[in-house]
Amino acid sequence: MTNSTSLLAIIAILPFLGALVPGLMIRAGRNACASFAAIPTVLALILLGTLAPAVLQGEVIQTSYEWLPSLGLSVSFFLDGLGLLFALMILGVGLLIILYARFYLSADDPMGQFYTYLLLFQGAMLGIVLSDNILLLLVFWELTSLSSFLLIGYWKHLPEGRQGARMALTVTGAGGLAMIAGMLIIGNIVGSYNLTDILAAGDVIKASEWYMPALILILIGAFTKSAQFPFHFWLPHAMAAPTPVSAYLHSATMVKAGVFLMARMWPALAGTEAWFYIVATTGLVTMVIGALIALFKDDLKALLAFSTVSHLGLLTMLLGFGTKAAAIAAVFHIINHLTFKAALFMTAGIVDHETHTRDIKRLGGLAKLMPITATIATITALSMAGMIPLNGFLSKEMMLEEAAHTSWMHNPWIVPVLATLGACLSVAYSLRFIVHVFGGKVRDDYPSHPHDPPFGLYASPALLTVLVVLIGTMPFLAEPIVTAAANAVTGADTHPHLKIWHGVTPALYMSLTAFGVGGVLLAMHGSLERVWNALPRPEAKVIFDWIMDRCVALAKSITASVHNGAISRYLAIFVSATVVLGYLAFTSGPIAPATRDMLPVPLPIAVGWIILVAAVGLVVTNHHKRFLSLVFISMIGLAIAGGFVYLSAPDLALTQISVETVTVMLLLLALHFMPKSTPRESSNALRVRDAGIAIAAGVAVAALAMAFLLRDFDSISAYHLANSYQGGGGTNVVNVILVDFRGYDTYGEIIVLGIAGLTIYALMDALLRGPAAKRLRETDYSQDRSRDRHPMMMVVATRAMLPIAILVGVYIFLRGHNQPGGGFIAGLVISIALLMQYMASGFAWTQLRQRIEYHSLLGWGVVIAGLTGAGAWIAGKPFLTSAFGYLHFPPIEEFEWATAIAFDLGVFLAVLGAVMLMLYSLSRIARYAGETINIDPMDHDPSAAAEKTEAEAN
Repeated sequence: MTNSTSLLAIIAILPFLGALVPGLMIRAGRNACASFAAIPTVLALILLGTLAPAVLQGEVIQTSYEWLPSLGLSVSFFLDGLGLLFALMILGVGLLIILYARFYLSADDPMGQFYTYLLLFQGAMLGIVLSDNILLLLVFWELTSLSSFLLIGYWKHLPEGRQGARMALTVTGAGGLAMIAGMLIIGNIVGSYNLTDILAAGDVIKASEWYMPALILILIGAFTKSAQFPFHFWLPHAMAAPTPVSAYLHSATMVKAGVFLMARMWPALAGTEAWFYIVATTGLVTMVIGALIALFKDDLKALLAFSTVSHLGLLTMLLGFGTKAAAIAAVFHIINHLTFKAALFMTAGIVDHETHTRDIKRLGGLAKLMPITATIATITALSMAGMIPLNGFLSKEMMLEEAAHTSWMHNPWIVPVLATLGACLSVAYSLRFIVHVFGGKVRDDYPSHPHDPPFGLYASPALLTVLVVLIGTMPFLAEPIVTAAANAVTGADTHPHLKIWHGVTPALYMSLTAFGVGGVLLAMHGSLERVWNALPRPEAKVIFDWIMDRCVALAKSITASVHNGAISRYLAIFVSATVVLGYLAFTSGPIAPATRDMLPVPLPIAVGWIILVAAVGLVVTNHHKRFLSLVFISMIGLAIAGGFVYLSAPDLALTQISVETVTVMLLLLALHFMPKSTPRESSNALRVRDAGIAIAAGVAVAALAMAFLLRDFDSISAYHLANSYQGGGGTNVVNVILVDFRGYDTYGEIIVLGIAGLTIYALMDALLRGPAAKRLRETDYSQDRSRDRHPMMMVVATRAMLPIAILVGVYIFLRGHNQPGGGFIAGLVISIALLMQYMASGFAWTQLRQRIEYHSLLGWGVVIAGLTGAGAWIAGKPFLTSAFGYLHFPPIEEFEWATAIAFDLGVFLAVLGAVMLMLYSLSRIARYAGETINIDPMDHDPSAAAEKTEAEAN
């Protein structure tokens, strides 16, 4: 039975919204900061509580919003028993952690930052357990890696904190990448990325040939997140985080995400031999290894960290068994582990907070000095050991019962013996936590004199301890949530009956053995520790560091060989790869026969083509001679413009000629400050290589163009021609495309043009402030300078041209929507007129008469274009949708108006401002290089103004 409500989306988004507040509220005090961090968690818990009764009755709550339907990605959430269990854990423990952190963190710790990270992490975890779309789940999965990175590395001043954060991000991030691939395979098998559809298609998935690759990839993601062997090593190093983080990560979040994923995917993936042998074996090995290492750790948090690894292995093993009873035991132990592990970590934090050490060898006798803390620690540690009548005993007995009836490779002893061994070690390290820390005599060499903390610091673990006792003595209290979660995991209607006494069973004997052997191990701990320390064993951190060092070295060698700073090498690799891939695509598919014949080539076109090819060849052979190369480049541009004229594309011809003129003029001015030629930098072999690549690329492009030109194909141009006037109000299709159909592209292009102009200005400004400015002053540019620097004919001609050019520019601008022209061409035409003024009368003389700031022109151009586009929103239209109509003012003839003219005005101003800003940047170099300011526009003797120039330049 399903039910739909938008409350799920609100629950999922509340922590993210709440993360915006603590950083601001810290100015109001630490209590206010903690309170406002708790508010979104409390609200989410309340909303979750309103949905819980329906879920406990077997309903599934769903909500969905479209996001990227073409990719199968939707914002879909659903809440069943498993999701409810984990959401309650995440929010409930999160609230206790917020309280605990308020009293744990010192005044020097940025509390607002901590709560921001915590709520981001809480929101990511909630997203995982509530997602009904595996693509959305993957987004939240990666968010947990990123936000946990921030939490683990919260104490940035500690090297171990930074290293632990990097290690966690590397391992879990790599596993997440594998999981993405596995989830995509699953979605492809089912034909849907909705999790509810996937869970209902278990038989289809397991029958697919892609089942095994998907299973392995998904399990890699789960194993890395839940620190399963051999990925277990990152979790203990995450202990460099503050204790509130450790308590949250180890009990209710992060590491439980992998367990949640295995439980969530249980209906779709479990029930096969591959599932059993991979999952159960990994969990069993992890349980034993984690417990063994924990027994010999002297750091309180390290001991608890490896105990978490062991218990995560236990949960993985139970889920790997693939039976309903094992799944029920796993669900129940998830709850029990949450209660005692969170309390134990908080207790370890209290001990560290009060004694200033976590070293077990420096502790002992704390029961007399910290009775409240000792009571909490003793009860929860005994629960971790599986002592009756605490909750850990119940789920441990259920685990041992399932292990006793499980055979591995047809051997009925392997699983029970190893499970009992893990239980023995668990008892041993739990008793060590109690006896070696709180038992014994009071010492006189504590780093700080210990005592019980204020109520605020032990309130959270005390509440969890109460739950440990209540669930242990009255397990029926947990039955509703365990039943709902187990039903969601197994996909069946289970009826678990949780009770303390199950009679005399194999599990009871195994449990008694565990306590007996565990006590012996504790008594022999000193001797066993000496043996343990003497044994040679691999150190996971050393191996990880070695692998990372080798990977970094390999990356550096590849980078050094490929990215050596030579642009020619980058272009050679890029162009070669493009040609090869294009050739494979061109030859691997069927090519339709030609449907058109070659048109005859007129003699003028053939001559123009020959000139174009000759100019290209001359550029290649003379590229070291800068001025000559520029001349040949201008020939190429003019030849292309002629081609546009021949093909009846006047707009493109006008644009090409204008751009070519402006570019050549600016390059001519720039070349004035550069050497006339460049040294040869390539060997003959490299030139042959580059020539071969260039010829191959040219032939490939020509072949592709020929293939298109000789065949009929659908083009979007028909749509533009049909809708130019009706949709955009203009008969000039090119201009309508630029200002309407693809106005967003044009808007981006003028922004890029503006960025280029500002970048050139900034580079020139930096050039004139550094050592280069001194070199400019010391360079003599006068030897090649003409005595007639500003010829009278040129000055007079440009004066006469200026108003005419401006008038032509305005005319081209106004006619652009219906005839060839527009803001881009008009801006270039007026830029050319102004450029000629600079060339004729000198940089400085013209600049002194400038009345408009070029930065402002550029900025206003972008702003006007943007406001015009945003104005469409007022009419409920998409950005940059133009409007047009007709006005009639007697006796004036009726005329058309269009909002596109305002956008074109922005384009005009941006183009004009960018070009002139580039020119102004070059003029500044001229001033620093000794260019004098003329008294008159045709002043032939610059000596009279030399002193004035020097003063203004300084």
